[in-house]
Amino acid sequence: MATPNTPARTVNLIGEKSFFEGRFLVNGTIQINGKFEGQILKVDTIQVGRTGKVKTDIVASSIVVEGVVVGNIKAHTRVMLLPTARMLGDIHTPELIIHNGVILEGKCHISTDMTQPAHDTILKLYNSED
Repeated sequence: MATPNTPARTVNLIGEKSFFEGRFLVNGTIQINGKFEGQILKVDTIQVGRTGKVKTDIVASSIVVEGVVVGNIKAHTRVMLLPTARMLGDIHTPELIIHNGVILEGKCHISTDMTQPAHDTILKLYNSED
């Protein structure tokens, strides 16, 4: 519940059997239980529900997937793939949680420093003198 000094958190929903397409920029949270296709989906927090199907690149703070995602995702905080998640695409995040039963095809880039490729950081550490 929002108080006069704290803004209300916006929650958006694409319901089951609903379809939305295009470019979607959302302040707040979105739950997708229907279908979304587009160029990009930028949101604070997203949950792709069990019946949700998303075909786009996703940029968010936190991403939870129970349904199907076709596209790359970049999360600033974490990505959680629940047991019914099906994903085709690359993941960039500082924290990745994958439950048993997930189907995933793509590359995972896990690093707290999203400004520098993990490849460079690891090779720098490997080549450094102790």
